[in-house]
Amino acid sequence: MEAHLHDYITMLRVERNLALNTIDAYRRDLKNYVSYLEAKGLNSVKSIKQKHIRGFIRELADIHLSASSISRVFSSIRSYHSFLNSEHFSESNPSQLLDAPKLPRKLPEVLTIQEVDAILDAVDKSAPLAKRDRALLEILYSTGLRVSEACGMNLTGLMLDPEMIRVTGKGDKERLVPISVRAKKRLKKYLKHERPVLSRKFETKGIVFLSCNGKPLTRMSVYNILKKWTQAAEITKKVSPHTMRHSFATHLLEGGADLRAVQEMLGHADISTTQIYTHLDKEYLKEVHRTFHPRW
Repeated sequence: MEAHLHDYITMLRVERNLALNTIDAYRRDLKNYVSYLEAKGLNSVKSIKQKHIRGFIRELADIHLSASSISRVFSSIRSYHSFLNSEHFSESNPSQLLDAPKLPRKLPEVLTIQEVDAILDAVDKSAPLAKRDRALLEILYSTGLRVSEACGMNLTGLMLDPEMIRVTGKGDKERLVPISVRAKKRLKKYLKHERPVLSRKFETKGIVFLSCNGKPLTRMSVYNILKKWTQAAEITKKVSPHTMRHSFATHLLEGGADLRAVQEMLGHADISTTQIYTHLDKEYLKEVHRTFHPRW
């Protein structure tokens, strides 16, 4: 079964051109699945039945894997079996008629505008790489970029007059995203005063945001930078780069932005993904009503 898994992973990389992180997630999920099947005595993909898939999913639930993680694993399994069937490695697709695990609808954590301002203003101007940190945080909130997109920002994608950047999102799809005048100002200061020094330490291939040793920032580095200044602002919410993305979308919709425009800026392929923020907007309206209506 390992050979079939190798063929599938190769297909994801060569034909579907998925991002490395996505391919790694598929590989990890399916290696665990194959190990489970082999432990049950199965040595051929033709022997896999619905009961085996159900058993594996049940085992994931028993170890208290989150509902979203189980749903992702199930999606990996379904895609894998579809591949096996289409390549005639198996005679049927045992996952085809199985229902996907139900996911509870969870609204993302969102910062208030005041909390975002507090985090941005908490960046100490005298701190090492303060200009980089402020520019990075301004960009995250101004554009709603995914953390991987922010880490991958390239000098060739900066079109600061007008205020736009070109980013590469999921599936290597490019899109243009506007940035605020404030973010542009902070970014220019970083590019002028700090990045030239950092870029001399390591070959960066034009990556915008660099670490103290001149290498491209990692996702964990961005998380730690945001965590540092969130704590400095004395905000107790659990804040991640994705929180900034959620806050960006929510604040736009609260201000009356068109849903399709927000979808385009976020790089969502399906508008239903963006629609979760309309639920957040309704919660905001209810809160305003509760706070300010004289007869609540």
